[in-house]
Amino acid sequence: MSTTRADRDWARILEHLLYLVPPVAGVGIVGVLQDLELGVPGLNQVLFLLGTAGYTVLTIGITVAIVCDASRVRRRPKASGNWRPRPWLNGLFALVWAPVAGVVYLARRHRYFGTPPGWSGWWLLVLGSLVATLLGAAVAAIAYVLAIPGLITAAIGLASTVVVGSFPVAIHRDAAYVCTQPNSWRPNPGVYLGLAFLSLPVAPLQPLLAGYYLYKRRAVVGE
Repeated sequence: MSTTRADRDWARILEHLLYLVPPVAGVGIVGVLQDLELGVPGLNQVLFLLGTAGYTVLTIGITVAIVCDASRVRRRPKASGNWRPRPWLNGLFALVWAPVAGVVYLARRHRYFGTPPGWSGWWLLVLGSLVATLLGAAVAAIAYVLAIPGLITAAIGLASTVVVGSFPVAIHRDAAYVCTQPNSWRPNPGVYLGLAFLSLPVAPLQPLLAGYYLYKRRAVVGE
């Protein structure tokens, strides 16, 4: 169904804020790891505070975007079908757990309004994140066997940076493109964004999710 420009703007703002969640959350984690490994006094506290402050700002932004978008949807009952999201209930959920509230809201919103498809080449970044994970794991394994701890840290750090920064965005945007194509597969972008978030802290899940998505995409889209 079609939406107004204002409706799309709030939904796009919500998407972009959610894209920032993994990098911001990762700052705090990196701070702890850096302090443990390098012993730099106060480094983990600084990075952790930056991550905490950034997450707080994102939580407020996600909450505002959800409340505003849900309010607009409720004022257009014919366009939204049977979906009448409660702005303040969704907003309260976002204050408690912003990333989950955001992806759940986007997934439900997509069912009624769809998601603008955009660029058709986002799958290349999904592939790139998969390659980065596999290469990082291979290099880290070789470095472990050769007892080169610095190379292990560098390989894991570089692969993690690539994956955290690109994978959730790429799979969400590519799913938005695929679900508009004339085929039987309709991946919900919000669902895949949530799965991407879930896969980041559990290393084996990210390559499995990326591999499955690319395999399925090639089977139904042929690209």
